[in-house]
Amino acid sequence: MSILQQAKFLLRISDTNDIVRRYFVVNGFDGALTMLGMIIGFMISATSDMKIIINACLSAAIALGMSGLSSAYVSELAERKRSLAKLENAMIADLGATAYGDAARWVPIWVALVNGLAPLIISLLILLPLWLTSAGLPLPLPPLQAAIVVASVLIFLLGVFLGQIAGISWWRSGMQTLLVAIATAGLIYLFAGT
Repeated sequence: MSILQQAKFLLRISDTNDIVRRYFVVNGFDGALTMLGMIIGFMISATSDMKIIINACLSAAIALGMSGLSSAYVSELAERKRSLAKLENAMIADLGATAYGDAARWVPIWVALVNGLAPLIISLLILLPLWLTSAGLPLPLPPLQAAIVVASVLIFLLGVFLGQIAGISWWRSGMQTLLVAIATAGLIYLFAGT
C-alpha cells in the first residue's frame, strides 16, 4: 500500500476527511485574508520598498504556517488519543498495534500538515507577483495590485470549493467568499487609511 493509499485509509477509518477539508479551507482563507490585509496596508502606507514588503509578508506567511501546523498537531493528537482510549475501553483491548493505533499516530501529522501548509502555500501564491517584479519580470499591473488580484482569485476559488462540498452553486459560494474579501479590504481602508 502506497503512502497516499495508507493516508486515505487511515483518514477514512478515523473519520477525519471532513476535518482535513475544513482545516484546508479555514486556514487557506486565513492566509489569503492576512496577505490581502498586509498588501492593502502597504498600499495605504505608500511603502514602495519591495524587499520590506516581501520580507514582512513572508514572515507572516511562515508564522501562519507554523501556527497552523503546531496548533492542529497538538489538538488532533489529543483528540486521536482520546478516541483511541475510548475505543480500547469499549473493546477491552489494546489497539496500539492496529490500524486504529496507526491512525491515532499518523492522522494528527497529516491534519497538521494540511493545516500548516494551506495558509503558507496560498500566501506564497499571493506573493508571487511581488517576487516576479523583484526578479525584473514585467507584469500587466503594479505588483501590489497584481497580488490583490491573485488573492481575490484564490479566495473566490476557496468559495467555489466550499460550494462543491456543500452541493450548492459554485458561483454563489465563490462570490460570497469574495464579498468577505471586499468587506475586509473596505474595513482596512476605513480604519487604516485615515
